[in-house]
Amino acid sequence: MSETLRIGVLASHRGSNLQTVMDAAASGRLAGEVAVVISNNSGALALARAREAGIRGLHISRRTHGDNEDAAICEALREARVGVVLTLGYMKKLGPLTLETFRGRILNMHPSLLPLYGGQGMYGEHVHAAVIAAGEHETGASIHLVEPEYDTGPVIAQRKVPVRTDDDPASLAARVLAVEHALLVDTLARVAAGDLELQA
Repeated sequence: MSETLRIGVLASHRGSNLQTVMDAAASGRLAGEVAVVISNNSGALALARAREAGIRGLHISRRTHGDNEDAAICEALREARVGVVLTLGYMKKLGPLTLETFRGRILNMHPSLLPLYGGQGMYGEHVHAAVIAAGEHETGASIHLVEPEYDTGPVIAQRKVPVRTDDDPASLAARVLAVEHALLVDTLARVAAGDLELQA
């Protein structure tokens, strides 16, 4: 892939993984650029991070667009001419128009070794608490293609993280997050280089 990879990001809260992608693009480690950031939360730190970096940041939600939320998200991504869409801590399901328009090009980061500890209610420290409660010896991070249901699409990249005997959800989350950052940049670099084909 000779062109710079244009990336659209949907995030609901902090935007830690978003910052990692922006930093990788700015440093040249990733032959790509974040073209637009969309959040359903007007106060999301992700939007502030984007705007501070000169990237278009949009608040699109049921509150702002009502029944046209899906169409508005789809149009914003189209206008930004994105080649790949990332849902990074985005706490909503995408609508059918966006899913169909960008089918095979929407990636989600999940903090477990899917298919384990995925699905509705499995997000953030809830995942890590469940992993510890089950006595697992390892967990990790997964990147998968987004489908209509939570965490059900094909996994395209995974990395493992050992679970320590003294871990609590916060300590495990911190170690998994570090792996998420590396896995995300590596996977996007493969997409940008044409080594990983996402087209449906």
